[in-house]
Amino acid sequence: MQQDILINWSPQETRVAVVETGALQEIHVERTLERGLVGNVYIGKVARVLPGMQSAFIDIGLERAAFLHVADLMSSVAARHADSDQANPSPILPIEKQVFEGQSLMVQVIKDPIGSKGARLSSQISIAGRLLVFLPQDQHIGVSQKIPLEQRESLRARLQKLALDNSNQGDSGGFILRTNGEDASDAELSEDILYLRKMWAQIKASSLRLPPPSLL
Repeated sequence: MQQDILINWSPQETRVAVVETGALQEIHVERTLERGLVGNVYIGKVARVLPGMQSAFIDIGLERAAFLHVADLMSSVAARHADSDQANPSPILPIEKQVFEGQSLMVQVIKDPIGSKGARLSSQISIAGRLLVFLPQDQHIGVSQKIPLEQRESLRARLQKLALDNSNQGDSGGFILRTNGEDASDAELSEDILYLRKMWAQIKASSLRLPPPSLL
């Protein structure tokens, strides 16, 4: 099966179409004025640490510094992601023992700025693909809660095997199967695994090359 991704860009909007064997399967339209920051990954710089609030302000190059709470620094992405079906939180250390002013830190926007409040951040990165969500800093293999419970264990085992089969030496990270991946073939899931790992490699390379604050 031949699959093509067609992209049409203009200053006003970006259109992405997925075509399989000549037939349109998906179309996505993102208008510039409606575009938020959620999902963006930055290399930021810690501007201020507030032990009393267990939080820090991070300069990511926006008009206002972004907000990072200790729970978003240490919590598992799988616990907060909408497609996750289980949580595995880590013990939380005080924020002043984890970050310091002037430190460079890779972060991801999880909530857009509103009014006078800056964006909210997490240091746990998740990258969404068409069928999967990649958790590069986590080993969690999960399945969407929207998929029937009786199917989840077999799907989890299948995804775990595919993640291993499509890994190279040094590869790590976990995956969550999204709801629309329930009926995907092994080939389709493998394609998403490789695509997401490639995206993460590019993000890591950019984080080493670009000075903070920068969008990766």
